[in-house]
Amino acid sequence: MPLDFGSSFWLVAVAALWGCTNPFMKQGGAGIDQVPKHNRLVQPFYELAFLILNWRYMLPFALNQCGSVLYYVTLTSVDLSLAVPVANSLTFIFTALAGNMIGEKISGFRTYAGMALVVAGVTLCVYSKS
Repeated sequence: MPLDFGSSFWLVAVAALWGCTNPFMKQGGAGIDQVPKHNRLVQPFYELAFLILNWRYMLPFALNQCGSVLYYVTLTSVDLSLAVPVANSLTFIFTALAGNMIGEKISGFRTYAGMALVVAGVTLCVYSKS
C-alpha cells in the first residue's frame, strides 16, 4: 500500500519521539556508573532503581515509549517494508539534531553527509513504493 501524507507524518513523529529522547535519556542516565557496587546478583536492581527514581531519565523514557506505541498503531496502516526503514533511519537524524541542540557536537562534514544520505535513502524507499 502506498504511503500517504498522514502515514508519513506519523512515521516522522515516531522517529522524532525516538530520536529526540535519546540524548535526554543519555543525560538522565549519567551517574549510573556511580551506583555503589554490590554483588553481581543485586547490582542490576540498584541500577534499575537509580533509573526509575530519576525523573531526568524517566520522562524522556516515557516519551520514547509513547513513540513505540504510536509506531505499532501506525503499522496497521503502513507497509512494514516501508515503515521500518523510514522510522528507524530518521531516528538517527533526530538523535543527532537533538543532541546538537543540548550541546553535543556534530562531528562535521561526515555527519551532515550521512544525514543527507539517510534522507536520500528514505526518499528512494518512499518513491519506490508509490
